[in-house]
Amino acid sequence: MKITDFSLHPCTQRLHDANWKFSRASVPGLQAHVLTLTDDNGYTGHGYAHAIPSISGDGEGVLAALRALAPTLVGRGLDEIAAIVETCDRQLAFNVSAKAAIDMALHDLLARRLCVPVHVLLGGRHHDVIRQSRIVPVKAPAQMGAHAAELAAQGYQQLKLKLSGETQTDVQRIASVRDAVGAKVVLTLDPNQAYSAKTMMAAFARMERYDIALIEQPVPADDWTGLTMLTRSLPAAIEADESAQSVQDVYRLVTDRVVDVINLKVTKLGGLLRFTQAAALCQAGGVVCRVGAAFGPALMQAFAAHAASTLRSLPYACELAEHQHLLDDPFEALPVENGMVRVPMSAGCGIGYASSAESH
Repeated sequence: MKITDFSLHPCTQRLHDANWKFSRASVPGLQAHVLTLTDDNGYTGHGYAHAIPSISGDGEGVLAALRALAPTLVGRGLDEIAAIVETCDRQLAFNVSAKAAIDMALHDLLARRLCVPVHVLLGGRHHDVIRQSRIVPVKAPAQMGAHAAELAAQGYQQLKLKLSGETQTDVQRIASVRDAVGAKVVLTLDPNQAYSAKTMMAAFARMERYDIALIEQPVPADDWTGLTMLTRSLPAAIEADESAQSVQDVYRLVTDRVVDVINLKVTKLGGLLRFTQAAALCQAGGVVCRVGAAFGPALMQAFAAHAASTLRSLPYACELAEHQHLLDDPFEALPVENGMVRVPMSAGCGIGYASSAESH
């Protein structure tokens, strides 16, 4: 079982909402790439290299990293995933998006060769379906309320509100959404580092009345002291996202009990192997895992669904349905039904190129 060839394909996608934004940047579209690996028996596996400049890196930079690493995969065995991941880390610093694409493609290819779903390679699933939360991007309060109502009508029972760090307007945003969706929908907040610890505490005193379940990364990524203060002071769960960029970060967050919840992403951590390592640390340390949003096609969301299915407990909804607001997806559909994503059960990640896609 040897890798015999590779190819790279652009994966450019527009957003339904060209004005989609969060506190640090707007996201008008995605300029990403797909890595395809072929083995000596003609099987193929795909991996997605996430590329948003303000989050994971520029598309051209990710492509350059793939062009540097992909040729070194030819001739390697499919059963060497762990060794290949370590080799890539030694060969090229950082560039986790490119490494995640390689890891995904390796898992997809081996699982297809063995005729098993990807989650089998990760130890097996605990869940057949994954509850989903959807993101409400930063807009005027009334617009966010209207958008939230549309999502709730589609069956989503948990929503994440992007905030700007402007307390007065953020409180109005939360009030508008709560009024629009009623009391039963779970609300979480994501300021994307826009607050300091003290301003978040003061703001939460005004937000608490709207029944907030969780606050994701309220303070800058390097302010672990602030995260700890909020975790120990506020009744809402505090979640690390940008503070959890690596397995080593997760180890420290768990060991020092800095947060209640850690947002794990296959793309952010560098692939499925690193995801499982981080998840094991969280579960051993009693810290909740949640699989958060990373914009990309159905292919990428399918990998995240396989990863999420292996987590023992999912008390909060995951965010694997954001492909629903992307256009130009070249891959087969990953349906979302009544706010749920079903984990694919066919061989590999369960998603391939659509028959109409020009790339294949």
